[in-house]
Order: sequence, then C-alpha cells, then structure tokens
Amino acid sequence: MTELALAQGRVGRDRLLRLLQEYGVYAGVAALLLFNFAFTDHFVSAENFRTQAVQVAPVLIVALGMALAIGTEGVDLSVGSVMALSTSLLSLYLGYGPWAAVLVAVAGGTLIGLANGTLVAHLGVQPIVATLALMVACRGLALVLLPQLKDVRDPGMTALGSGDVLGVPYLVLIAVGLALLVAFVVRRTTFGRQLLAIGDSRPAARLAGLPVRRVLIVVYACSGALAAVAGVLATARLTASDPTSLGTLMELSAITAVVVGGTPLSGGRVRIGGTVAGAVLIQLLTTTLVKHDLPPSWTQMAQAVVIVGAVYAARERGKR
Repeated sequence: MTELALAQGRVGRDRLLRLLQEYGVYAGVAALLLFNFAFTDHFVSAENFRTQAVQVAPVLIVALGMALAIGTEGVDLSVGSVMALSTSLLSLYLGYGPWAAVLVAVAGGTLIGLANGTLVAHLGVQPIVATLALMVACRGLALVLLPQLKDVRDPGMTALGSGDVLGVPYLVLIAVGLALLVAFVVRRTTFGRQLLAIGDSRPAARLAGLPVRRVLIVVYACSGALAAVAGVLATARLTASDPTSLGTLMELSAITAVVVGGTPLSGGRVRIGGTVAGAVLIQLLTTTLVKHDLPPSWTQMAQAVVIVGAVYAARERGKR
C-alpha cells in the first residue's frame, strides 16, 4: 500500500507539473486580469487595453526571436542592445526617408544576428558567450553613433507609432502578424522541423545530414532582425531615439516570456502561443505592480521568481 501510495503521489505530481508547464501561463494571465478587474482603478477601459497592447508589442516581437534561439538550445542576450543600435541607425538615416531608415535599422540588427550565428555555428562559441560579447559591443556602438537622446520628428514614424486600423494600433497588428508568421514557420515548414531537431539533439541532427550551421545562422539572424524591428517600433511610439535606455533588460523580459510560455531551455520545442501569453503575463505583472504604487525593482524581482518557477517545473518534469 505504501509503494502504491507513493506511485500515485508521483503520478499526481507529474500531472501537476505537466499542467503547470502547459497551461500555467494562461492561468497566470487570467488571475492577473481578474485581480486587476477587481482591485485596479480604471483598468477596464478601451484606452487602458490599447495602452497595454501597444506596450507589450515590442516585448512580444523580441520574444519571438528569443524563442527560436532557445528552441535550438541557445539564447540571444544581445537583443536589447540590438534595439539600441536600431534606434541609433534609424535616427541617423531618417534624413533619407522613413522607410530607408527602417531598412537600414533592420539590416543592422540582422548583421548582428549573422555575427552571433557565425560565432555559434562556425567557431563553436557557446551562445551565451557569443551573444554576451555582441550585447556589450552593440550597446557601445549604438552610443558611439548617437551619444544622447534625439527627438524623432517624422510624419511617417509618428503615423507608425500612433496610427491604427479600425482602432487597432499598427504596432499591435505588426506584432500579431509576426507571431502568426513565426508560428507558421515553426510548425509548418522544413526549416521549423530542422530547428526543433537541432534543439533536441545537435549531434543527431548532424548525423542525419541536416544543415545545422545554416539553420543556426538563420535563427540568430532572425532574432537580430526581430529585435531591430522592435527597436524601430519602440522608437516610433516614443518619438525619440535613446540608445542609453532603449532595450535595457529586454533580454530578461524576452527569456521570461519564452520560458514561462512553455519553451524549455533545453531546446527541441518552441511554443509561440505560450510565448505570446508569456509576454502578456509580463506586461500585466508590470502594470499591476506599477498601478499599486510598487517600485519598478519589484517587477524585476517578480520576473526572476516567475522564471525560476517555470524552469523548475520543466526540470522536474524532464527528470521523469
């Protein structure tokens, strides 16, 4: 009876951990929504929901690229600095027209991603080391290009940052469109299947003849490009380029959104729906703390607790 009870206990714990990993992020979003509905003044309003959606859009876009990197059992710590670099490039090239400036900014982010991918795929540098080096270099380059805050006064960028379609901001439409595109790539394309196979076992993927190096380079290039897009959108929303602060700790928010959303740090799986919910969870958590007059440092501490809990649940489940 004792052994049977222990076995049943282990089964129950495994089931709880599985449910927590699969659906915990959605339960967290629902709990925060209910809490704010009940205890946060002026939370239930169209203007507030619009604000929350606009603020979460850049985090979601960065998290999409982070999900691809983590899916290969890697990580991209340079995303926040790539955002800073993109805002510097955007400001410098805005005189050539808004779309030319956006193209240069995204190209710059893509080049940084290619550098990350080359270090990881061809030189065998650990992703955390390679992207850490580029994180420092990118932030420094961004500050060299634009040492101080600069206003962005361009009708095209203003329209991008504040315009909408039927009341839905452009930023939200772009974020949703990119989420759908990445989800399609991961779930329905050969590239997506190769990405997951590499994350599951890189040596086995090589033995199977998969283009491991090429996939890794493309993954990090996509992460850099998405971070640059997020930087452009954040700049358009703020109508200012500030490489000193833009993207600061964005890598933490992106990793939290991805891991809480159910994508394991061990790779081999990418949950885009969970990543979207994870980004929303981080935004709601930040909003809840701010609206109840708690200092911003509490948000970082709360994110740390959330990510440790998510990693623990995935680790315990992986042991069984």
